Amino acid sequence: MSEVPAELRYTKTHEWVKDNGDGTLTVGITDHAQEALGDIVFVEPPEVGRAIAAEEASAVVESVKAASDIYAPLAGEIVETNATLTDAPETINTSPYEDGWIFRFAPADPSAYHNLLDAATYEQAVEDEDD
Repeated sequence: MSEVPAELRYTKTHEWVKDNGDGTLTVGITDHAQEALGDIVFVEPPEVGRAIAAEEASAVVESVKAASDIYAPLAGEIVETNATLTDAPETINTSPYEDGWIFRFAPADPSAYHNLLDAATYEQAVEDEDD
């Protein structure tokens, strides 16, 4: 089983979401997603200042196997992207939950964070998908 940190929230499309405690949320792809993609070779982050809608394709991650959209977990505005990924996209493979984050955003409705999947529910969704 892939690593699924209990303190994070998740989406059915394999994004993880971290509450930064300052009114912003950080988004990346889960360990399960990076394993499925394989070696990541390019990341196209969203533009800072861009308004995003919940479940909107907001970034792209390309691996040697495929290109995958990264979806916004909630509506909001992009406030920062991970510049490290420009030169080292493989960081997502080696550290998906720490250094491999993709973008940070200010959610339009911060309370909606609690409606995202908890770790146990996400793990169950992944197991159901694999069956």
